[in-house]
Amino acid sequence: MTLRLAFLGTPDFAARSLAEIAASGHEVVRVYTQPPRRRGRGQSEQKTPVHQLAEILGIPVETPKSFKDPEVIADFKALNIDVAAVVAYGQILTQEALDAPRLGCLNLHGSLLPRWRGAAPVQRAIMAGDEVTGVQIMQMEAGLDTGPVLLSESISISNDDTYASLHDKMRDVGALMWPRALSALERGSLQASAQSEEGVTYARKISAEEARIDWSRPAVELACHVRGLSPFPGAWFELDTDKGPVRIKVLMAEAMDQIGLAGTALDDELLIACGEGSLRLTRLQKQGKGPMKADDFLRGTSIHAGTVLS
Repeated sequence: MTLRLAFLGTPDFAARSLAEIAASGHEVVRVYTQPPRRRGRGQSEQKTPVHQLAEILGIPVETPKSFKDPEVIADFKALNIDVAAVVAYGQILTQEALDAPRLGCLNLHGSLLPRWRGAAPVQRAIMAGDEVTGVQIMQMEAGLDTGPVLLSESISISNDDTYASLHDKMRDVGALMWPRALSALERGSLQASAQSEEGVTYARKISAEEARIDWSRPAVELACHVRGLSPFPGAWFELDTDKGPVRIKVLMAEAMDQIGLAGTALDDELLIACGEGSLRLTRLQKQGKGPMKADDFLRGTSIHAGTVLS
Protein backbone atom coordinates (compact mmCIF):
# COMPACT_ATOMS: atom_id res chain seq x y z
CA MET A 1 0.00 0.00 0.00
CA THR A 2 1.25 3.51 -0.79
CA LEU A 3 0.11 6.81 0.60
CA ARG A 4 -1.60 9.41 -1.52
CA LEU A 5 -0.16 12.79 -0.64
CA ALA A 6 0.41 16.43 -1.54
CA PHE A 7 3.71 18.23 -1.11
CA LEU A 8 3.95 21.87 -0.04
CA GLY A 9 7.37 23.53 -0.27
CA THR A 10 9.36 26.23 -1.99
CA PRO A 11 13.18 26.51 -1.72
CA ASP A 12 16.07 24.15 -2.43
CA PHE A 13 15.81 22.91 1.17
CA ALA A 14 12.35 21.55 0.29
CA ALA A 15 13.17 20.23 -3.19
CA ARG A 16 15.50 17.59 -1.74
CA SER A 17 12.62 16.27 0.39
CA LEU A 18 10.30 16.14 -2.61
CA ALA A 19 12.87 14.09 -4.50
CA GLU A 20 13.16 11.53 -1.68
CA ILE A 21 9.39 11.26 -1.21
CA ALA A 22 8.80 10.75 -4.93
CA ALA A 23 11.57 8.12 -5.06
CA SER A 24 10.07 6.22 -2.10
CA GLY A 25 7.11 5.13 -4.20
CA HIS A 26 4.33 7.12 -2.56
CA GLU A 27 1.88 8.86 -4.87
CA VAL A 28 2.46 12.61 -4.93
CA VAL A 29 -0.69 13.89 -6.65
CA ARG A 30 -0.11 17.63 -6.28
CA VAL A 31 2.67 20.06 -5.43
CA TYR A 32 1.98 23.51 -3.96
CA THR A 33 4.69 26.15 -4.03
CA GLN A 34 5.10 29.91 -4.03
CA PRO A 35 4.32 31.78 -7.28
CA PRO A 36 7.19 32.59 -9.68
CA ARG A 37 9.01 35.82 -8.86
CA ARG A 38 10.90 38.31 -10.99
CA ARG A 39 14.63 38.10 -10.30
CA GLY A 40 17.95 39.18 -11.73
CA ARG A 41 18.88 42.10 -13.93
CA GLY A 42 16.37 41.16 -16.59
CA GLN A 43 13.62 40.74 -14.00
CA SER A 44 12.49 37.54 -15.68
CA GLU A 45 10.06 35.29 -13.81
CA GLN A 46 11.75 32.35 -12.13
CA LYS A 47 9.98 29.30 -10.77
CA THR A 48 10.90 28.01 -7.32
CA PRO A 49 13.27 25.02 -7.00
CA VAL A 50 10.31 22.86 -5.91
CA HIS A 51 8.27 24.00 -8.92
CA GLN A 52 11.11 23.14 -11.28
CA LEU A 53 11.62 19.68 -9.79
CA ALA A 54 7.89 18.91 -9.78
CA GLU A 55 7.73 19.64 -13.50
CA ILE A 56 10.65 17.29 -14.12
CA LEU A 57 8.88 14.60 -12.11
CA GLY A 58 5.61 15.22 -13.96
CA ILE A 59 3.64 16.24 -10.87
CA PRO A 60 0.89 18.88 -11.27
CA VAL A 61 1.81 22.19 -9.61
CA GLU A 62 -0.34 24.90 -8.05
CA THR A 63 1.03 28.31 -7.02
CA PRO A 64 -1.73 30.03 -5.02
CA LYS A 65 -1.03 33.53 -3.74
CA SER A 66 -2.91 32.65 -0.57
CA PHE A 67 -3.72 29.24 0.88
CA LYS A 68 -6.56 30.92 2.76
CA ASP A 69 -8.53 31.35 -0.48
CA PRO A 70 -11.75 29.25 -0.17
CA GLU A 71 -11.33 27.93 -3.73
CA VAL A 72 -7.77 26.81 -2.96
CA ILE A 73 -8.89 24.98 0.18
CA ALA A 74 -11.83 23.39 -1.65
CA ASP A 75 -9.47 22.12 -4.33
CA PHE A 76 -7.08 20.85 -1.65
CA LYS A 77 -9.90 18.93 0.03
CA ALA A 78 -11.02 17.46 -3.29
CA LEU A 79 -7.64 15.73 -3.69
CA ASN A 80 -8.74 13.19 -1.05
CA ILE A 81 -5.17 12.67 0.12
CA ASP A 82 -3.94 10.66 3.07
CA VAL A 83 -1.36 13.21 4.21
CA ALA A 84 0.37 16.45 3.24
CA ALA A 85 4.14 16.81 3.54
CA VAL A 86 5.19 20.42 4.23
CA VAL A 87 8.75 21.77 4.01
CA ALA A 88 9.50 25.52 4.09
CA TYR A 89 6.36 26.33 2.13
CA GLY A 90 6.22 29.98 3.19
CA GLN A 91 2.48 30.28 3.86
CA ILE A 92 0.40 29.67 6.97
CA LEU A 93 -2.14 26.86 6.71
CA THR A 94 -5.53 27.37 8.34
CA GLN A 95 -7.08 24.72 10.55
CA GLU A 96 -9.45 23.85 7.71
CA ALA A 97 -6.47 23.10 5.48
CA LEU A 98 -4.66 21.16 8.22
CA ASP A 99 -7.72 18.96 8.72
CA ALA A 100 -8.26 18.21 5.01
CA PRO A 101 -5.87 15.21 4.63
CA ARG A 102 -7.05 12.01 6.29
CA LEU A 103 -3.92 11.84 8.47
CA GLY A 104 -3.29 15.57 8.69
CA CYS A 105 -0.25 17.60 7.66
CA LEU A 106 3.35 16.79 8.59
CA ASN A 107 6.10 19.42 8.64
CA LEU A 108 9.88 19.13 8.47
CA HIS A 109 11.43 21.67 10.87
CA GLY A 110 15.09 22.61 11.21
CA SER A 111 15.66 22.57 14.96
CA LEU A 112 15.12 20.47 18.08
CA LEU A 113 11.77 21.78 19.21
CA PRO A 114 10.69 23.60 21.31
CA ARG A 115 13.98 25.46 20.77
CA TRP A 116 13.85 27.77 17.77
CA ARG A 117 10.25 27.69 16.71
CA GLY A 118 9.66 29.99 13.78
CA ALA A 119 11.11 31.27 10.53
CA ALA A 120 14.92 31.23 10.91
CA PRO A 121 15.92 28.27 13.11
CA VAL A 122 19.14 27.38 11.25
CA GLN A 123 20.58 30.90 11.46
CA ARG A 124 19.48 31.42 15.07
CA ALA A 125 21.10 28.20 16.30
CA ILE A 126 24.52 29.24 14.97
CA MET A 127 24.13 32.86 16.05
CA ALA A 128 23.32 31.74 19.60
CA GLY A 129 26.40 29.52 19.77
CA ASP A 130 24.43 26.26 20.01
CA GLU A 131 26.59 23.13 19.71
CA VAL A 132 23.76 20.83 18.65
CA THR A 133 20.64 21.28 16.57
CA GLY A 134 18.54 18.84 14.56
CA VAL A 135 15.77 18.11 12.12
CA GLN A 136 12.31 16.96 13.14
CA ILE A 137 9.11 15.86 11.45
CA MET A 138 6.12 17.05 13.41
CA GLN A 139 2.34 16.93 13.21
CA MET A 140 1.17 20.40 12.28
CA GLU A 141 -1.18 22.42 14.47
CA ALA A 142 -2.54 25.92 14.13
CA GLY A 143 0.14 27.20 16.57
CA LEU A 144 3.63 28.16 15.42
CA ASP A 145 5.62 24.89 15.39
CA THR A 146 3.78 23.64 18.47
CA GLY A 147 2.67 20.19 17.25
CA PRO A 148 3.89 16.82 18.57
CA VAL A 149 7.20 15.51 17.23
CA LEU A 150 7.05 12.29 15.18
CA LEU A 151 10.67 11.74 14.14
CA SER A 152 13.91 13.44 15.17
CA GLU A 153 17.60 13.49 14.20
CA SER A 154 20.31 15.47 16.00
CA ILE A 155 23.08 17.30 14.13
CA SER A 156 26.29 18.70 15.64
CA ILE A 157 27.24 22.30 14.83
CA SER A 158 30.98 22.55 14.20
CA ASN A 159 33.07 25.66 14.85
CA ASP A 160 33.36 26.32 11.12
CA ASP A 161 29.73 25.69 10.18
CA THR A 162 28.03 28.56 8.43
CA TYR A 163 24.36 29.00 7.63
CA ALA A 164 25.10 27.56 4.17
CA SER A 165 26.91 24.43 5.38
CA LEU A 166 24.48 23.68 8.20
CA HIS A 167 21.53 24.31 5.87
CA ASP A 168 22.86 21.65 3.48
CA LYS A 169 23.45 19.12 6.27
CA MET A 170 19.94 19.61 7.60
CA ARG A 171 18.41 19.55 4.11
CA ASP A 172 19.99 16.16 3.36
CA VAL A 173 19.31 14.56 6.75
CA GLY A 174 15.75 15.84 6.76
CA ALA A 175 15.01 14.60 3.25
CA LEU A 176 16.07 11.06 4.18
CA MET A 177 13.69 11.11 7.16
CA TRP A 178 10.58 11.34 4.96
CA PRO A 179 10.55 7.75 3.59
CA ARG A 180 10.96 6.43 7.15
CA ALA A 181 8.22 8.67 8.52
CA LEU A 182 5.77 7.89 5.73
CA SER A 183 6.39 4.14 5.97
CA ALA A 184 5.76 4.24 9.71
CA LEU A 185 2.65 6.37 9.15
CA GLU A 186 1.41 3.83 6.61
CA ARG A 187 1.88 1.02 9.15
CA GLY A 188 0.28 3.03 11.94
CA SER A 189 3.45 2.88 14.01
CA LEU A 190 4.48 6.53 13.97
CA GLN A 191 4.70 7.65 17.61
CA ALA A 192 3.96 11.24 18.61
CA SER A 193 5.75 13.01 21.47
CA ALA A 194 4.27 16.22 22.84
CA GLN A 195 6.66 19.17 23.02
CA SER A 196 7.80 20.47 26.37
CA GLU A 197 6.77 24.01 27.22
CA GLU A 198 10.14 24.54 28.91
CA GLY A 199 13.01 25.96 26.90
CA VAL A 200 10.82 27.51 24.20
CA THR A 201 12.69 30.00 22.00
CA TYR A 202 11.58 31.75 18.83
CA ALA A 203 13.58 32.11 15.62
CA ARG A 204 12.26 35.38 14.27
CA LYS A 205 13.22 36.52 10.78
CA ILE A 206 16.58 38.23 10.36
CA SER A 207 16.30 41.97 9.67
CA ALA A 208 18.90 43.91 7.68
CA GLU A 209 19.61 46.13 10.67
CA GLU A 210 20.06 43.16 13.01
CA ALA A 211 22.63 41.74 10.58
CA ARG A 212 24.79 44.84 11.12
CA ILE A 213 27.85 44.06 13.22
CA ASP A 214 27.83 45.66 16.67
CA TRP A 215 31.53 45.87 17.51
CA SER A 216 30.75 46.44 21.19
CA ARG A 217 29.75 42.79 21.52
CA PRO A 218 32.29 40.10 22.52
CA ALA A 219 34.33 38.67 19.64
CA VAL A 220 33.19 35.11 20.38
CA GLU A 221 29.56 36.17 19.94
CA LEU A 222 30.33 38.10 16.76
CA ALA A 223 32.11 35.09 15.23
CA CYS A 224 28.86 33.13 15.70
CA HIS A 225 26.87 36.08 14.37
CA VAL A 226 28.98 36.12 11.20
CA ARG A 227 28.76 32.36 10.61
CA GLY A 228 25.02 32.28 11.23
CA LEU A 229 24.42 34.90 8.54
CA SER A 230 26.91 33.61 5.96
CA PRO A 231 26.43 33.91 3.06
CA PHE A 232 22.90 35.32 3.35
CA PRO A 233 21.88 37.88 4.35
CA GLY A 234 25.44 38.50 5.52
CA ALA A 235 26.73 40.25 8.64
CA TRP A 236 27.92 43.71 7.61
CA PHE A 237 29.62 46.95 8.56
CA GLU A 238 30.17 50.27 6.80
CA LEU A 239 33.54 51.59 5.72
CA ASP A 240 33.91 55.33 5.13
CA THR A 241 35.57 56.09 1.78
CA ASP A 242 36.15 59.16 -0.41
CA LYS A 243 32.98 58.23 -2.29
CA GLY A 244 30.93 57.81 0.86
CA PRO A 245 30.12 54.83 3.12
CA VAL A 246 30.43 51.38 1.54
CA ARG A 247 28.66 48.34 2.97
CA ILE A 248 30.92 45.32 3.41
CA LYS A 249 29.72 41.84 4.35
CA VAL A 250 31.84 39.60 6.57
CA LEU A 251 31.36 35.96 5.58
CA MET A 252 33.93 34.34 7.90
CA ALA A 253 35.83 35.58 10.94
CA GLU A 254 37.85 34.22 13.85
CA ALA A 255 37.73 35.37 17.46
CA MET A 256 41.11 36.50 18.83
CA ASP A 257 42.45 37.70 22.21
CA GLN A 258 43.89 41.11 21.30
CA ILE A 259 42.09 44.07 22.83
CA GLY A 260 41.44 47.68 21.85
CA LEU A 261 38.73 50.26 21.32
CA ALA A 262 35.69 48.48 19.89
CA GLY A 263 35.37 48.87 16.11
CA THR A 264 39.01 49.93 15.62
CA ALA A 265 41.41 48.09 13.29
CA LEU A 266 44.36 46.83 15.36
CA ASP A 267 46.58 46.11 12.36
CA ASP A 268 46.59 46.36 8.58
CA GLU A 269 45.28 42.80 8.16
CA LEU A 270 41.66 43.09 9.29
CA LEU A 271 41.99 42.45 13.02
CA ILE A 272 39.14 44.48 14.54
CA ALA A 273 38.74 45.19 18.25
CA CYS A 274 35.45 44.17 19.87
CA GLY A 275 33.82 44.72 23.25
CA GLU A 276 35.82 41.71 24.45
CA GLY A 277 38.73 40.42 22.39
CA SER A 278 38.93 41.01 18.65
CA LEU A 279 37.79 39.57 15.36
CA ARG A 280 40.04 38.57 12.46
CA LEU A 281 38.04 39.00 9.25
CA THR A 282 39.00 36.22 6.83
CA ARG A 283 36.38 36.30 4.07
CA LEU A 284 34.52 39.40 2.91
CA GLN A 285 32.29 40.75 0.19
CA LYS A 286 32.36 44.35 -0.90
CA GLN A 287 29.14 45.93 -2.11
CA GLY A 288 28.64 45.03 -5.77
CA LYS A 289 31.50 42.47 -5.76
CA GLY A 290 31.83 38.73 -5.21
CA PRO A 291 33.09 37.02 -2.03
CA MET A 292 36.87 37.04 -1.56
CA LYS A 293 39.55 36.02 0.91
CA ALA A 294 41.04 38.69 3.14
CA ASP A 295 44.29 38.98 1.14
CA ASP A 296 42.40 39.53 -2.11
CA PHE A 297 40.07 42.03 -0.44
CA LEU A 298 43.01 44.07 0.90
CA ARG A 299 44.57 44.37 -2.54
CA GLY A 300 41.67 46.57 -3.57
CA THR A 301 40.55 48.05 -0.25
CA SER A 302 42.93 49.14 2.49
CA ILE A 303 41.84 49.19 6.12
CA HIS A 304 44.82 50.47 8.08
CA ALA A 305 45.46 50.20 11.80
CA GLY A 306 43.51 52.87 13.63
CA THR A 307 40.60 52.89 11.15
CA VAL A 308 37.27 52.99 12.97
CA LEU A 309 34.48 50.91 11.45
CA SER A 310 30.79 51.63 11.84
